[in-house]
Amino acid sequence: MEKQTSFDEVFKLMEAAFPVTEIRTYEGQRGLLTHPNYRLHVNRDESGDIRGFLASWNFSAFRFVEHIAVNAAIRGGGIGKQMLTDYINSGTTPVVLEVEPPDTHDAQRRIEFYRRCGFHLNLFPYEQPPLRDGQPHLPLHIMSYPNPLTENEFVPFKNILLTEVYGQSVGSV
Repeated sequence: MEKQTSFDEVFKLMEAAFPVTEIRTYEGQRGLLTHPNYRLHVNRDESGDIRGFLASWNFSAFRFVEHIAVNAAIRGGGIGKQMLTDYINSGTTPVVLEVEPPDTHDAQRRIEFYRRCGFHLNLFPYEQPPLRDGQPHLPLHIMSYPNPLTENEFVPFKNILLTEVYGQSVGSV
């Protein structure tokens, strides 16, 4: 029998995989489950244990991968690539995601993973609004699938991200 999807399991993996600046509080993240555009895709093994998850936002013009993580004990086995490929193939709209600037080995490794999945690194300036009170804006880059984006092409996507995902008014950033 398959275990019921447990938000607590997902949040535990989220905390292990991301710095605190890249995730909401437990209550803030759990609150997204009622948002009509937010989806949580959970990958489990045969015994029902969580292997990974992909958190996404689906809008009419594009889709946004907010988080993707695989249990550290089994990374490198193709689970993340399969989850991302399944997600890409589940729709026809472009997909965007945020990545850290390629300043560290880990960031470069993540960018290369996304490139192998067909994403393009767009080097125009972008900042993620704070996900928790008291945090600064986070300088990131946008990766896009199936095509690269110009900064002007990204503006409508950015406006939706700022208002829908981050709860900002477009003029406040």
